[in-house]
This record gives sequence, C-alpha cells and structure tokens, in this order.
Amino acid sequence: MEFLNLRECIIENNDIIQRRLINKFLVDQGLKVEDNVEYTFALLNEESVVATGSLDGKVIKYVAVDESYQGIGIANKIVSNLINEAHRKGTQHLFVYTNPKNLNIFLDLGFYEIAQVPGMVVLLENQNRGIDNFMKEISSSRKDGLKISAIVVNCNPFTLGHQYLIEKAAEESDILHIFVVSEDKSDFPTEIRLRLVKEGTKHLENVVVHQTKNYLISSATFPSYFMKRYDDIVKTHALLDIEIFARYFVPALGINHRYVGEEPFCQLTSTYNDTMKIVLPKYGIKVVEVPRMKEGTEVISASRVRKLLREGKLIDTKKLLPITTYQFLTSQEGQKIIEKIK
Repeated sequence: MEFLNLRECIIENNDIIQRRLINKFLVDQGLKVEDNVEYTFALLNEESVVATGSLDGKVIKYVAVDESYQGIGIANKIVSNLINEAHRKGTQHLFVYTNPKNLNIFLDLGFYEIAQVPGMVVLLENQNRGIDNFMKEISSSRKDGLKISAIVVNCNPFTLGHQYLIEKAAEESDILHIFVVSEDKSDFPTEIRLRLVKEGTKHLENVVVHQTKNYLISSATFPSYFMKRYDDIVKTHALLDIEIFARYFVPALGINHRYVGEEPFCQLTSTYNDTMKIVLPKYGIKVVEVPRMKEGTEVISASRVRKLLREGKLIDTKKLLPITTYQFLTSQEGQKIIEKIK
C-alpha cells in the first residue's frame, strides 16, 4: 500500500462537504459525532477518508484509521500533526481520552497514562509525571487534622447554596479543601469563578481553595464519542473522575471525607453522587450528602440564577447569592458576562 499517495487535508469547520465526509467516516468507524472541534486533520485516498484526528483545546479526539490502513504508521502521522498544531497555537500540555484497546498506540507516541476505567476509557497526557508534579504543588497546602474534607464545585456562579454547603462542611471539619473545576466551558470564566469562591469563603479560617487544572473532569468536556450508551457515558465519567480524585488528590492532602450537595433533579449529578457513595469508601473516604438550601419552595442553584439573568431579572438573583457575587454581577465586568448569557 502506497502511504505516500495519500493526500493530507486540513478540514475547515465551515466546509460542509468535507465535514460531512469526515463525519460519515467517523460513524463508519463506530464513533459518534457530538460536537464542534477547533482543528481537524485527515488523510485521503483520492476522495475517500482513510484517517483523521481533531483538536478540541487541550484534548486530542476523534483519532481513527480505516482498518485497511492500520499498522503502517498512519496514527502516528495524524497525532504528530495534531501535536504540532497545538504547539503552534501555544498549547504544550495535551490530553487524550480513548478506549483502553488504543492505549499502546498513544504510549508509543509519548503519552503517559493518568487513569482508566477498564474496558471503557483511559486518560493520558503528554507530560511525564504531569499529574504527579501538580500533586506536589497542591500538597504544599496540606494541613494536619482528624477530619480532612473536600468539596469539588463548578460555581457558575457562586450561590448561597454553594456557600451553605461549604460552611456546613467547614464547621464539621478540621480542614476543608475546595476544588474549583478549572475547565473554561462555563458562562462564568474560570478566573471569575475561582475569585467568587475565594471572596465568598474568606470568612472561613479552615478553608483552602484550589484550582483543579486539567485533572478533575467536568461533564461538559468529557469526550464520549467512543461510547454507545448514555448510561455508560454518565457512569464512566463518574468512575474516571472519582478514580483520579481518590488515587491522586486524596493522598496528596490526606482527605478522608467528601461533601456533596443532594441532587433531586439532575440525573447526571445524582448518578455521580451515587457512584461516589459506592467507590470512595473503598479508599477510606466517607461521602457526606447535604440537603440543598432552599429559597421558598425551590432549591437554590446556579442554573436558576443564570435563568434569571437571561430574563433580565438581576434584582431577583439577590436573594440567591452572597453579597460578593451580587456585587460582582452589578459591576462592569459582571455586566459583560450577563450580556453574553442573554
């Protein structure tokens, strides 16, 4: 087979014809096409796609090679092109989520395994000991105590509900570590969410606020294009995230309790909480589920706040937010975010 006869092609997102070719190829390879990507590279034999791969920020995804062209180094060529493109854009630290059957392909390409859910997904990065180095960084905040607790939050934005959960956990713990998910896929940017959490908890002396960098995974960015069933996607995301938390974050900080808010409405979050209750005790971690704070008959949630902001009802959010968050929303910086939400 003539490798050199294959034509290299960068697929533009606005090129409908080429995008349809790529999508059909991915479906033929047993993959689902779910979302937009920033960059796609493909190899074609005349007008037939034989291999492709894409970049979505720091994540390499949709790497696929036609069965007839496997074993001749094409996957290497695809991934090398994606890495070079990421470097050209200034992104050095890259991640891959893939089926464990593809693990050796990426190990041979210079990636390192972080964690996996056997038979379902493996997460790799291209920096040797990248997560270990981050654990060394956060372990500088380790403090002694009998009850060391953790909360993982997105806070889009930080509400009285978040503050209530944190205050209860802090009151019942010697030390409370708060991890604010760092992925920038929310209406409120990472920097703002982190700042609002710090401002809304600065009255609590036993609280330490951390970023998660790239290592605790939001459901908004967990790639599931290689999974068939929705139930598998939800459970696998939860298992991978919990495995990373237990394997790395827990020993780095001596965590022995994890607090979560009760979730009566969102099936995804409810499944995540139920999975934690099963898995974390195996690592010596007690899961404490706290009933949600209510305003009237409704629970206080960030989604409720965003809905009010979309409707132009800023004043109605005041009863759902700490004064620090409300003051931010009334600022010029906050008003820009509200306009985007609308």
